[in-house]
Amino acid sequence: MDKTRSLQSAAMESDQKFRTTLHEVLHDLGWTAKELSKKAGISPSTLYKIMNEDRSPSLEILRKMLRAVREAEGLRSGSFIALIVTRRVLDEVVERTVEIEGETVRVREYPASTVEDAIVAAVRAEQDGAVAVVCAPIVSPTVEKILDIPIATIVPRDSVTEAIKLAAKKSVA
Repeated sequence: MDKTRSLQSAAMESDQKFRTTLHEVLHDLGWTAKELSKKAGISPSTLYKIMNEDRSPSLEILRKMLRAVREAEGLRSGSFIALIVTRRVLDEVVERTVEIEGETVRVREYPASTVEDAIVAAVRAEQDGAVAVVCAPIVSPTVEKILDIPIATIVPRDSVTEAIKLAAKKSVA
C-alpha cells in the first residue's frame, strides 16, 4: 500500500493509528516534522500537536499533508476529473473544463472499451492525481470499492430512451 493510502486508512481508523502511521511515513520519506510542515504548508506547532498530543487534524490539514506525501511519492496531485468512457462517448464530450467554486478543473479522458479497461483506468486516474472519477454505472460500484476519491455515475437517460426507440423500430421491421 502506498504511503498516502496508508495515511488515509489510518486516519479513518483512529487518531493513535494515524499518529503512528504518520511517524512511519516521515521515517520512510526521510523527512522531519519540520520538512512536512513546510511542504504541506501547515504550521509546525499544529503538526507537533497532531503528532504528539491528542489532537486530530482538521480535514483541510489532512488534505494538505496527504497532498505533500503524494507529491513526495512521485504521484502528481492534479486538479482534474477523470472521465472513463468509450471512445465514441469521448467524441461527444464538448466541455474539457468545469468550474467548481471559482476554480477551473480540467477533465482528463481515459478511454475504455471493456469493464476491465475501465477499472484499470480508474486506478490509473487516481494514481495520476484525479480529484474524482466519472464512469458508467456498470463499473461504478466496483470502482467505488477500490478508490479513495469520489465517483460519479453517468446516468444516460436520453441515450437509453433513444436506444429503446431504435430497438422498437428494429423489432417492427
